[in-house]
Amino acid sequence: MTFLDFETLRLIWWALVGVLLIGFALTDGYDLGVGAVLPFVARTDVERRMVINTIGPNWEGHQVWFILGGGALFAAWPFVYAVSFSGFYLAMFVVLAALILRPVGFKYRSKRNDPAWRTRWDWALFVGGLVPALVFGVAVGNVLGGVPFRLDSDLRVHYLGSFWELFHPFALLCGVLSVAMLVLHGCNWLALKVERGPVHRRARSIAVVAGCCSLLLFVLGGAWVAWGGIGFRLEGLPITDEASNPLRSSAVQAAGAWLRNYALAPACLIAPASGIVGVLLALIGILGRRESLAFAGSSLSCAGIIATVGVSMFPFILPSSIDAHSSLTVWNASSSARTLRIMLLATVVFLPVVLAYTAWALRVMRGRVTSLHVETRPDLY
Repeated sequence: MTFLDFETLRLIWWALVGVLLIGFALTDGYDLGVGAVLPFVARTDVERRMVINTIGPNWEGHQVWFILGGGALFAAWPFVYAVSFSGFYLAMFVVLAALILRPVGFKYRSKRNDPAWRTRWDWALFVGGLVPALVFGVAVGNVLGGVPFRLDSDLRVHYLGSFWELFHPFALLCGVLSVAMLVLHGCNWLALKVERGPVHRRARSIAVVAGCCSLLLFVLGGAWVAWGGIGFRLEGLPITDEASNPLRSSAVQAAGAWLRNYALAPACLIAPASGIVGVLLALIGILGRRESLAFAGSSLSCAGIIATVGVSMFPFILPSSIDAHSSLTVWNASSSARTLRIMLLATVVFLPVVLAYTAWALRVMRGRVTSLHVETRPDLY
């Protein structure tokens, strides 16, 4: 792969990180969505066991995408990793604490045949689904609006924000959009995986509400970005093929600058269009009782919404709201060309393995979960 120049390698890794994030949303995203609706979509113990066992066989494997995303960010964009994980430390801690509740909830819920015991773990699974979905969206909202950090002359990071400042109105809008998007995805998964009955009907009803909220919030978020004074742009031509130095490039805040890429490259409009069309397909599938179409639509919507953030911000990855010149971009924050080449070789080898395993596991576990199935199998969750 020595024929790939530094600029091309940076672009490839920018796209790969996006692919990994989309992979996480498409797989573990519906696990989070199912957890977030568990106490509401299922009312009896048998119904809740049905819901849990729609994701029980595969949720651990889906965590691979989360680990790969974090690992890729660390290896390909070390400056971004350092700033985001230090600035968002408490938020990350909240997410990890919530995610820890999931394996504990899955493993311990059925250890005692006590309704109160099981109800408490059902709410723990709810927290483990809702909180990460919300905080991930809030994080995206903060990235779009700019993070309060600066770099000194020695490239030391100075983060000047606080935990509660992360939850400003635009970030909360993005957080609620994230929840609605993943709840739609999770409910479509349930409609695809549980037997037709009360749980199936409730999942479809919640999916309609979540789909309408997703569409409304996505459009509202786009309007906020266009007219709400959000955006950054580079000054002058970027240096794309030299060693990374976050202090070398110059950037400024500019209202509506996140829409500039759509004027420069109209093909980028495919991303937001996919987000909108995906939600519409999901709603058509739900209302028409075509579960496969609904799930395909919510998958397209997740991919489109995440891709919209990426193409809108390019080449920015983590802009600074207090010192735009410290903003981290595709060109000034990557690892060395040699590191990117070695990692790309590893990715070419192992990413197909992850994809093949995920596809194989979903195929083996295909079919609907029924009440008879969980009642006659006490070994299940």
